[in-house]
Amino acid sequence: MQHTFSAHRLLTLPEALAWRAQLRAQGVPLVFTNGHFDLLHVGHLDYLEKARALGGALFVAVNDDASTQALKGRGRPIVPAAERARLIAALHCVSAALIFAGETANALISALQPEIYVKGGDYRHKPLPEREAVLAYGGQIALIDLLPDHSTSALIARIRALPTDSSEAALG
Repeated sequence: MQHTFSAHRLLTLPEALAWRAQLRAQGVPLVFTNGHFDLLHVGHLDYLEKARALGGALFVAVNDDASTQALKGRGRPIVPAAERARLIAALHCVSAALIFAGETANALISALQPEIYVKGGDYRHKPLPEREAVLAYGGQIALIDLLPDHSTSALIARIRALPTDSSEAALG
C-alpha cells in the first residue's frame, strides 16, 4: 500500500490526521506507540518490529526534549527530539512519526484513535497513563515484552563505565 508522507515520514499533526483518515478509508488498522527513543538501540528496534506486526501501519510519537527531561531527568535527552524522530521515522517498520509535547500521549491518542495502542511489558507492573484515553473510544492495549538488558539507561551506564584515560581507551 502506498502512503503519502512528508520528508522522512516525519509528520505534523495535521498531516498525521489526514494520513489517519486515509488509513481508515482503506481499512488499514493503525498501531500507535510513543516514547523517548533516546540513544536508539536494538531493544527499540525489536519493540517497534513487534508493534508493527500487530497492524497494517505503525505510528510512533516521540517525546519532545522538554517532556523527556521532565520524565527522564537532568542530562536527558542525549539526542535532540528532531534527530530522534528522524531516526525512528526512517526505520523500515515505522510507517510515520511525529514529535509531541507533554508527559502523556493522551491528546494524540484521542485524536488518532488507533485500533491498537502499544507499550512495553514493563507497564504490566505500573500504571499506564494512556489507558483511559484508549479505552474511551474502544481501542485495544497491547504490552510487548522488552529485550532483557537492552535499555537506554543500561547503555548510558555502560558508556559511563568506559575508561576515560585515552591510553586505556585505545587498548579497549
